[in-house]
Amino acid sequence: MNISSSEVIYALNALLGEGGILESSQDMSRYAVDWAGDRLGSPLAVARPRTTEEVAGIVEFCHRHRVPMVAQGGHTGLVGGALPDAEQPELVISLERLNQIREIDPLNFTLSVDSGCVLQTVKDVAAEHECDFPLSLGAQGSCQIGGNVATNAGGLNVLRYGMIRQLVLGLEVVLPDGRIWNGMRALHKDNRGYDLKQLFIGAEGTLGIITGVVLKLFPQPQETRTALVAVPDVFAALGLYALARRSCCELLSAFELIPRACLELAFEAAPDLPDPLETPAPFYVLLEITASGPVDLEAMIEHLFDSGMQAGQVLDGVLASSDAQAARLWRIREAMVEGQQLHGEHLRTDIALPISTLGNFFNEANRAMAAISPQTTVIAYGHLGDGNLHFNLLPPAELDLTAKRVLLHALETELFAIVEDYQGSISAEHGIGRTKQTAFLDGLSELERELISDLKQLFDPDNLMAAGRILPRVTDPAIHYQPQE
Repeated sequence: MNISSSEVIYALNALLGEGGILESSQDMSRYAVDWAGDRLGSPLAVARPRTTEEVAGIVEFCHRHRVPMVAQGGHTGLVGGALPDAEQPELVISLERLNQIREIDPLNFTLSVDSGCVLQTVKDVAAEHECDFPLSLGAQGSCQIGGNVATNAGGLNVLRYGMIRQLVLGLEVVLPDGRIWNGMRALHKDNRGYDLKQLFIGAEGTLGIITGVVLKLFPQPQETRTALVAVPDVFAALGLYALARRSCCELLSAFELIPRACLELAFEAAPDLPDPLETPAPFYVLLEITASGPVDLEAMIEHLFDSGMQAGQVLDGVLASSDAQAARLWRIREAMVEGQQLHGEHLRTDIALPISTLGNFFNEANRAMAAISPQTTVIAYGHLGDGNLHFNLLPPAELDLTAKRVLLHALETELFAIVEDYQGSISAEHGIGRTKQTAFLDGLSELERELISDLKQLFDPDNLMAAGRILPRVTDPAIHYQPQE
């Protein structure tokens, strides 16, 4: 940086006007801590633009004066990607005020929005026009659509609708030198050479700052049925999934694996939640089917229950008889994540494997974790229908923070080695950020490293935009990752 922090703040105040720059520690505090609360950053300042042109002005200024910057959306990420660096101050560019609905076209089934729009707002606007935007996340009341796109968010409905990469038709992006690329086309088919927007989806803000998005919409579901099914083991859950895919076809929108230990965590976080079945089971599947037309979904699920019981895959189950009961079943899925937070620092992973390998992987990974630390609790749950497990680990409570981090690092290293053996991915939807960087780089071939580095160099040769995310800073020493720092 060839300019003082006070000069940065003075210049950006002039550009953004009142409320556009935050500089006091108190005002910046919520931008300096991640969702989990176990990492802290130190922002140079927080810029809060209202328009794409203001974002471009900020970025051009930072490029000219070599000011490091990082874009921030709803700040609900889990890999430290939007958290400002703790040692090298960065300007946080918060997109929270860039939050306008630009255009909705129900006939074209598209919605154009500013990137700072909250996901729930996007879903509500679509619903007002009898359309559906299917991305569904636990943090949808606070996460922003630009962050969803930058991290290629997945969520609960991937098996039917795909990742957000499949839901984006157009983008507007401010490049690292301040130029604006306008790719806001609402075309369902466009086969003109390179698809530039795909470079920015999942790039975590390292190649540019997303300021506008054209989203693909779908007909609003008219019927929804939710069920919780008890199963004896992961193999039975996989067998039931195969049955559901064939009998429910494209109507199956969610298929979640939930071990009993996760229900216990949910009850810790939400003691008012009732146990959904009379007899506890080792595992459960939370599934949902939706239809936009007249289909007897209840009969479809009952047929699935009967087939699963005959195959020995279903022990018991409950079909929600009302929206309120369905909401209680989904509340279990949300509360078990909150329950993990009550146990302090732990390892959160976000792995993906071929669906057919999940049973063997689950057993092998559990054995490996127990061999290293029998007292560590495995909390493995997630989107079974698209091969995505959150294989999380709660270390023994009696360990101090340093010992926990050493243990979690050893467990993660072993877990990721098993994932590699199964030809899986260490990141299904959360991204790489900083916390998964070493493991990500270790898993790349020499050619892959070269191509990714060349891409970053092409877009951001000065390494000023989200430096140290996905790829290390060019001046960084070798990275030694400790989880949850």
